[in-house]
Amino acid sequence: MLPYDRSLKHNARRLRNNMTDTERILWSRLRGKQLLGVQFYRQKPIGDYIVDFFAPKTKLVIEVDGSQHVQGDHASKDKRRDAYLGSLGLRVLRFNSRQVLQETNAVVEVIFRAMAE
Repeated sequence: MLPYDRSLKHNARRLRNNMTDTERILWSRLRGKQLLGVQFYRQKPIGDYIVDFFAPKTKLVIEVDGSQHVQGDHASKDKRRDAYLGSLGLRVLRFNSRQVLQETNAVVEVIFRAMAE
């Protein structure tokens, strides 16, 4: 079991109940073991972070980034976050919101291929 900060559970629950439109679209394609029979969880606390989607069986984390993530401070925070998750043996895939909205099938294909490796 991966370590996590228990104080994040309430915030994770709130995020699950208030998903963005982009997260809803991707979740509709990940939920219910649709990809290779693998279970995904949404808004999952890992360490000091809450990841958007997590598949423990394949050790895959998926992040959907809004436009704020390309700006200076967010980009460096994302790198630290990805490094931490990588240190736990997890692979992180990042997609921006526009990709998920406009190229949903391509995004799902990238996720599928990562899981199949």
